[in-house]
Amino acid sequence: MNIYETDKLLAEYLLFHFAQPEEILPWEFGPREALDYPVRVANHFSEGQVARGLDVGCAVGRSSYEMSRSCEEVIGIDFSHAFVAAAEEMKSGSRTIPRLEEAHLNTELTVTLPEGLETSRCHFEQGDAMNLRADLGTFDRVLAANLICRLPEPQKFLDRLPELVNPGGEVVLATPCTWLEEFTPPGNWPTGSTVEWLKEKLGKDFELLEEVNEPFLIRETARKFQWTVALVTKWKRR
Repeated sequence: MNIYETDKLLAEYLLFHFAQPEEILPWEFGPREALDYPVRVANHFSEGQVARGLDVGCAVGRSSYEMSRSCEEVIGIDFSHAFVAAAEEMKSGSRTIPRLEEAHLNTELTVTLPEGLETSRCHFEQGDAMNLRADLGTFDRVLAANLICRLPEPQKFLDRLPELVNPGGEVVLATPCTWLEEFTPPGNWPTGSTVEWLKEKLGKDFELLEEVNEPFLIRETARKFQWTVALVTKWKRR
């Protein structure tokens, strides 16, 4: 079974995307700079309003909603049917989820969308990042957060980017570079570092504008968290 269709992971990601900081991390000594990751990665785009944005691997949709602040239209695409349905459901403003504490103990928690988001601008659909539908059109901004190292053939997604992005448009790629055989065959991993691989694959069509590190935190239980650092690169279509 695809882990991204399970109730457990769905609840974890809704918490990751939409819960308040104290609902995720109650400990004063925890890594608070790693919270609000879906917001932070979307904020790497340049300032100003644009026509169209695309969020590939949108999960439950928070980054897509954040992109609606500056994009007249945003399409969020994810391979998980459960994630796409949850992202669409969040248009209502809230959803109640079980937050796992330990063992069989759960706390019922309502996660909410922040105010000021243009939810009517967002459209969500199930799709395959390696085989995006041909009639998507072109975009001024494309975000792919924590996606490429979960694809069996990430090269297929990178190859599609030039035709998806308008000249002068921007791409933000975020990846923890956790290349795992259960997601990507080793033959499709970068032979060197991920960032050098991206430069090689994208350099002909895109200019690298920014390379930074962004931490993120996923809560599994009240006492167990995933703390990870993503490589974030920002590119401009030549």
